[in-house]
Amino acid sequence: MNAIISVTGKDSVGIIAKVSSECAKYKVNISDISQTVLQDYFVMIMLADIRALEIPFTEFVDKMKQVGVEMNLSVLTMHEDIFNSMHRI
Repeated sequence: MNAIISVTGKDSVGIIAKVSSECAKYKVNISDISQTVLQDYFVMIMLADIRALEIPFTEFVDKMKQVGVEMNLSVLTMHEDIFNSMHRI
């Protein structure tokens, strides 16, 4: 099982480190990552393996959102099944 984590907002030092550290804390493995900076804006999409996730997925979603709040970013986490369903419609 995978999750898609998207991060957007003003660029600052430590975004990737903070997001990946939060993933590691709950045994979420980052399978693939794409990031860029568009002028002053940071944009990242991660494919994360959640098979070993140590907390309920909904709680993980909330933890990642809190990382965004702390860093003044938008951090959205979607289960792969929902992401795939959205893109089939």
